[in-house]
Amino acid sequence: MSPSQSLWTPKYNPWVVALVVTLATFMEVLDTSIANVSLPHIASNLGASREESTWVLTSYLVSNAIVLPMSAWLQRMMGRKRFYMTCVALFTASSFLCGMAPSLGMLVFFRVLQGVGGGGLQPSEQAILADTFPPDRRGQAFSVYGMAVVVAPALGPTLGGWITDNFTWRWIFYINVPIGILSILLSSRIVEDPPYLKKLRAQGRPRIDYIGLGLIVVAVGCLQIVLDKGQEADWFNSTWITALLSFAVYALITWVVWEWFHPEPIVDVRMFKDRNFATAMFFTFVLGTVLFGTTVVIPQFLQLLLG
Repeated sequence: MSPSQSLWTPKYNPWVVALVVTLATFMEVLDTSIANVSLPHIASNLGASREESTWVLTSYLVSNAIVLPMSAWLQRMMGRKRFYMTCVALFTASSFLCGMAPSLGMLVFFRVLQGVGGGGLQPSEQAILADTFPPDRRGQAFSVYGMAVVVAPALGPTLGGWITDNFTWRWIFYINVPIGILSILLSSRIVEDPPYLKKLRAQGRPRIDYIGLGLIVVAVGCLQIVLDKGQEADWFNSTWITALLSFAVYALITWVVWEWFHPEPIVDVRMFKDRNFATAMFFTFVLGTVLFGTTVVIPQFLQLLLG
């Protein structure tokens, strides 16, 4: 950390900044699970099968997973505050469009846009918290972020079920609109880019790594579809599942090698040489697997198999 970076302090109280950015992140993480219990209602209302309705979940997770690892690069391209507010605005607008969707195809398309907007919120918030708080208080700040990330997906199925039973499934998307507008208004006044980021951006935008960008889209997109749809298609007895997995593995390996030697990579994979960083990412992966896996599978199991 440079001296200018360590001496900088935001205009507003750091805890106010933390609460503002956590608001949007909580909303985004909530949407990873809030639609799970509403799938039968969505399917019947839009004239689709229950298997087809699961694309409402898959489309969001695919686009979310693609944008998330590219967030640091996109922040440097656009500026962190501008990128963060763009993500909130896109997420809010696409949430409204999801609620208005007249067909399953349109709903899936708007969920893709929603995932693109939501994918940049979590890493942006972490970066904002790291710059806003001094090193000795970052643990407290990240505990607030951790609470939002853990509580939101666990709360999602219950909240989604209550809204669907008492109103309509469309309101699970409409509730994001006022929260998103409030988040945009507060972020525009309170969130700010630190001086070192402004200097970094003034040096010029990084060169666009088109090959790395294409490889990560193919790898993450194909892998996410395989993991989500493999059970329905009987895994490797399905030709298209096998083909997608082959594409995903080949693209992922090629992407890692390409990014390792690229001077301005989309994702700096060389950071995994740091044992502490690699260990933290491994446990984050385990946490995400358990947390998001159960919040998707348990509602489906209870509704479809246990009635």
